[in-house]
Amino acid sequence: MNWLQPICETVAPPVTNICPWLYNTDLNPDMASSTLPGLSSLRLAELLHWAAYLCVLYLVYKVISLFLRKKKLQRVFSSFPGPKRHWLYGNVHEFKQDGKDLDVVNKYAKQFDYGFPIWLGNFFASLVVYHPNYVKAILSRQDPKDNFAYYFITPWIGKGLLVLSGQKWFQHRKLLTPGFHYDVLKPYVRVTSKSVNVMLDKWEKLAPKKEPVELFHHVSLMTLDTIMKCAFSYESNCQNNSENDYIKAVYELSYLVDHRFRCFPYHNDFIYYLSPHGFRFRRAVKTKHEHTERVIKLRKESLKQETEVEMIKQKRHLDFLDILLCAKDENGQGLSDEDLRAEVDTFMFEGHDTTASGVSWTLYCMAKSERFLEIGPQSSGEYPPVPGVARELKEPIAFFDGRSLPKGTVVLLSMFCMNRSPSMWDNPEDFDPLRFSPENSSKRHSHAYVPFSAGSRNCIGQNFAMNEMKVAIALTLPRFELSLDPDNEPKLIPQLVLRSVNGIHLNLKKIEKAS
Repeated sequence: MNWLQPICETVAPPVTNICPWLYNTDLNPDMASSTLPGLSSLRLAELLHWAAYLCVLYLVYKVISLFLRKKKLQRVFSSFPGPKRHWLYGNVHEFKQDGKDLDVVNKYAKQFDYGFPIWLGNFFASLVVYHPNYVKAILSRQDPKDNFAYYFITPWIGKGLLVLSGQKWFQHRKLLTPGFHYDVLKPYVRVTSKSVNVMLDKWEKLAPKKEPVELFHHVSLMTLDTIMKCAFSYESNCQNNSENDYIKAVYELSYLVDHRFRCFPYHNDFIYYLSPHGFRFRRAVKTKHEHTERVIKLRKESLKQETEVEMIKQKRHLDFLDILLCAKDENGQGLSDEDLRAEVDTFMFEGHDTTASGVSWTLYCMAKSERFLEIGPQSSGEYPPVPGVARELKEPIAFFDGRSLPKGTVVLLSMFCMNRSPSMWDNPEDFDPLRFSPENSSKRHSHAYVPFSAGSRNCIGQNFAMNEMKVAIALTLPRFELSLDPDNEPKLIPQLVLRSVNGIHLNLKKIEKAS
């Protein structure tokens, strides 16, 4: 085979010719040892050079993308005049969480007809609308919730009815609708009554102190107690012991989601989940999900011996989890474990803080007026528990005034501004329960008042929420006289639901029963 050697050496020279210092024993050892680090340094320098080059390219790409996005948004909203925006912050610097944020939005609603764009920075904007014709045009469609604000709560509640869209949303809506039938909700009234009475008993101990009581915290614990019993028959005792890990996780998540929405660097998943707040969020989500999964697992095991719904009814009322486990479509297909958890968590999310806000502001309105009978609609009008809902247009839309928006635009329907619009209401800032009398209601636009949204994506739990509000009012009126604390007027702030920066403080006076 020696005849092959010259050919091989011509095609591929021996390694000793390429790197003689590796094979030449006569080479100075010091020279060899100094050459190896040199090559390593050279290789590392090249890698760093290419890494820096790629980073610059990516940065240029992002800058160009953001510039094009800004130009696109300017074109989209060119026919909608709006407030002047800062070159960096957009309009966000006007919202200081000082109790005047909604006043700022309402001021612009009076200045601009039908709607105006609001900018968060200079690369994200949505159109705020509040005219009934605009609201009707949007709610008559089936556009999904926007993938911005709702994106932050999805790790918490999963992809349930609130954030789903398309065929899967339709399937879940169809399966869940029977669970909110009057006959199913009726036993919940007794459950709610027990929870409300626990709260009122606590108030009886506080009333003799003759000091204002912050209601939102008490009402929030009451609605949480109620929803946990109605969702999966869980006796939490949270009104007397709020140190439960699950209860603390629920409160933690409510705060962290709102905080993330307002902190722009946290909009990036990578930055957020490396932050202390992201760590707290993951820990709270894990606590909540483990609890829900444990309850579902135990209930499934108990249902193995109780295959008939009637057998369950003999023991206790049907809770929301029972309804989900027994729900089947026309093919006999039920919900997966992941879908079950998402719907239970969604029910908990929507039925806790939202109802707490509605009840708290209703009690506040009761303290402002003695005309209690019509107060429910008025309180939800002046202080809507959900100040606004967002939609992302899946198709272009044209409005009655000739203006239009393209596919992909985010639209924010402001219930708060709509309920305070001078063009739709006489003296909208005045508290007037008679505004919702049958006679006056028949004269107004069908979409001038939509506290539970409207159309096919209206709130599936609105009857549950209204029942809870009615029970709370009916049990509170005979036991307490409510009055305002003039030194501590609430300062409105939207935090997922309508809250107050400084709480809702009222004076409580126990009504003595006539002997």
